[in-house]
Amino acid sequence: MRAAWLSILFVAPLMGQGPATDFVPVGVWYGGGKARAPMLEGDPKAHREEWRRDVRQIKALGFNTLRCWMDWATGEPVENQYRLETFETLLALAEQEQLKVVLQVYMDSAPAWVGRKHPDSLFVSSNSQAIVPESAPGYCRDHPGVRKADLAFYTALAERARRSSAFLGWDLWSEPHVINWANPTYIPSPEFCFCPYTKDRFRAWLRKKYGSLDALNAAWYRQYQSWAEVEPNRLSTILSFSDYIDWKSFIADKLGEDLRERYEAVKQAAPDSVVTSHAAGVGLFSSPHYWEGQSDDWTMARQVDYYGTSFYPKHSAFVDRDPRWRAALLDFTRSFGFFGGGRGFWIGELQGGFGTIALNVSSPVTVADVRMWAWSALARGAKGIFFYAWYPMNSGYESGGFGLIELDGTITERSRAAGEVARVVTENQQLFFQARPPQAQVAVIYNPLAHFIGGRQRAAAYGGPQGEVAGIERDSLLGVYRALFPTNTPLDFLHIAHLSRDALAPFKLVILPYPLMLPGSAAAELKEYVRNGGALVAEARLGWNNERGRAAEVIPGLGLAEVMGCREASVETVRKERAALRWESDALPGIEPGVVLPGRWFAEALTPRKSARIVARFADGTAGAVMSTYGKGKTLMLGTYVSAAFETEPQPATERFYRALLDWAGVDLPVDVSGGDIEARYLESGRDALVFVFNHGREAVEADVRLARPAAKYVAADLLRSEPVEIARQDGKVRLRRRMEASDVWVVRLAEQ
Repeated sequence: MRAAWLSILFVAPLMGQGPATDFVPVGVWYGGGKARAPMLEGDPKAHREEWRRDVRQIKALGFNTLRCWMDWATGEPVENQYRLETFETLLALAEQEQLKVVLQVYMDSAPAWVGRKHPDSLFVSSNSQAIVPESAPGYCRDHPGVRKADLAFYTALAERARRSSAFLGWDLWSEPHVINWANPTYIPSPEFCFCPYTKDRFRAWLRKKYGSLDALNAAWYRQYQSWAEVEPNRLSTILSFSDYIDWKSFIADKLGEDLRERYEAVKQAAPDSVVTSHAAGVGLFSSPHYWEGQSDDWTMARQVDYYGTSFYPKHSAFVDRDPRWRAALLDFTRSFGFFGGGRGFWIGELQGGFGTIALNVSSPVTVADVRMWAWSALARGAKGIFFYAWYPMNSGYESGGFGLIELDGTITERSRAAGEVARVVTENQQLFFQARPPQAQVAVIYNPLAHFIGGRQRAAAYGGPQGEVAGIERDSLLGVYRALFPTNTPLDFLHIAHLSRDALAPFKLVILPYPLMLPGSAAAELKEYVRNGGALVAEARLGWNNERGRAAEVIPGLGLAEVMGCREASVETVRKERAALRWESDALPGIEPGVVLPGRWFAEALTPRKSARIVARFADGTAGAVMSTYGKGKTLMLGTYVSAAFETEPQPATERFYRALLDWAGVDLPVDVSGGDIEARYLESGRDALVFVFNHGREAVEADVRLARPAAKYVAADLLRSEPVEIARQDGKVRLRRRMEASDVWVVRLAEQ
């Protein structure tokens, strides 16, 4: 039987059916005047000339696109009576100024007539308490009347949009969850949605998954006599949590289906438009436990032409994300955006000014920040960027924050810097549109099932609507990425549900951090990957539970003990000093006997098979790491969480360890860098390469970048400055050198002559 979490990911993909619009929009959020999204100013005709001045200023700075918005309550205040004057005015102004328009649609701000017509459509929390909307979060889309009205509004928007030459496309759903933009603080531990219509939809989902009530009863340990008795999980019990996994899997699945329905509605009316959506926080930093209902990035990406993310490195007080954190977010987004032939991704919201949540005000956003953030996204192959926002927020708890310019209209150096990024992209449209990331040889497995160990009992702490899960699941993924970041090695995050022979074949090294719960099908694919010559590194308690939460008889479970060449002898939750591994082998280049690698949480003693060897031990002398071979491939089993430990306790030894894994697996390093805290990334655009170099340090350095390229003669052009670029050929690589100031960005087009 297919795993619950897997079922959300195999909806027939829509990628490839959209337009091949070879346009990379770089724009600003501007909805007409100073109203903050999703609000709109009244009487757009009276403000037309004022808005025209804003639009001309946006154009003059170099931007090529406006991202405006429409909320359902304003757009359809009376059923079937559409008020789209704001949208129409901005389309007309954009046409006159030769700008493109992307429309952000907000359905969470629903008109009151929907509730009057369908009084049984309120969102309902797990304690059966209904939510009366206060501008948000609207009404439950699982109600058939609400869904019909929802799609009718999208269709009406599309019928108007298609008549404009300025219209480029859509963002159908900003930061998708079951409910958005409303936190019912009067409900302890809310969770959505438990209304009768969502429960009926869940039962239909279960029928499709299990096929019969008997099969469901066996999986959930129940004795239901009819489907009408089936309820979503609400409790944490000692017996089983298969029902909880199904419930959260269904939530992610239904969000994908809802996005697809909206996609089809606008595509039928405006087939040449580009259709997108974007996440609030990608799966790297979010959790399926989220009470408002969390989507899955890979699922959502397959429903639209481009799926992307919001990107706020300085969101509010004490938040200032470092280069490795920012790069991890962007590479995670790149991974689901380009997976399986995908076109790429859009940055739906890129922070334009200092952030604030009430009294929590961030550090200033600088000109260097704007350049660094935008070019870092483009270096990963972003196909659209939208700065949030033109004006700062003029109301709400974000009041005064996030603007590229001042609220009185004063143009800032930040806005000029952002406009310059847009100008460069506009002047090189084909180059940036066709650019794709190189094929990575290293994969880190992203596994949302890891959050489900213990079911609800394991639910991580959550800090409100702008909070983050800060658990070991995230730390494990980030730890691997941070350790490998200095090598500039292309790295993909690969979803556990998408493991297949074809998907795994390009990778010489696969790293599986925090692998406690695995689908049986994924374990089988990993086994074949190693058998066929791959190198696999896994951490403690590999395959402890399957996708239903059932414990393995032998750990590593799911048949992986044979692959890893060992089995678990004992396991204990320990303090960090007892989780450390002392290396005693010369099997990894650069990691000599005596090197200590910090671990975290578990000390899992391993018993090796005859063909395997112990390469590291815990302080008590038990085997803590085992190397083995299987078929044509090789494995390394770690009895603790080295990856998560590096995130919380970064040590040079651990960084050297991950660098050594690249050599152990035979990974090619396409970029060599020296000169300081330098990051270098590249994209391939036809026979050309786009090289992006970032100085993350606080001092000027002489950057020296060597990029592996086919033997040929090359010419280089600096896309940001009118400066010559000297290149040389050395050891089969193209060499670029330049003095870079602190926080500087260098973008080079490398073309074959």
